[in-house]
Amino acid sequence: MPISADDPRINERIRVPRVRLIGVDGSQLGIFETVDAQRIADDQNLDLVEVAPGADPPVCRIMDYGKFKYEQEMKAKKARKHQTKVEIKEIKFRPKIDEHDYQTKKKHVIRFLDAGARVKVTIMFRGREMAHAERGLSILERLAGEVKDMAIIESQPKLEGRNMLMMLQPLKKKDEKPEDGEQATEASE
Repeated sequence: MPISADDPRINERIRVPRVRLIGVDGSQLGIFETVDAQRIADDQNLDLVEVAPGADPPVCRIMDYGKFKYEQEMKAKKARKHQTKVEIKEIKFRPKIDEHDYQTKKKHVIRFLDAGARVKVTIMFRGREMAHAERGLSILERLAGEVKDMAIIESQPKLEGRNMLMMLQPLKKKDEKPEDGEQATEASE
């Protein structure tokens, strides 16, 4: 298994003559010859790990390296799990959209908003349709009115080239659990 460049040097891989040693409990033990520091770590059945190679002399710590590496991986995994990724979904309309097609696309917008994604609504104009941009604006205003209970307009409709764009952002969902708890205490009184 190849050693990556960002992994710290451990045990026999430490090639400097002297190191500053830190014990298992985090206490400063002082400056030791590398062989002596390695012997102290071996006596405790632990590893000698170089934690600050740029210091003069380099700082080494006595620890269980396998356990340390496992804990670092778990911290990184937990951090990845808790980060949120904002997704932007796009839905495209035409100014001459039929009512059934409009309702279908509106359901897609609602589904995206329920999933917590921001929605970019685009009206695409072709040819002479540009002369009637108000038709596209009325579609966007109608859609915004119909989803106003679940989304706010992040950016108002604006014309960019042959497209009219509007961004919708989902409203934050309120927790209903505290309200239920309040009702339960009122009922018991």
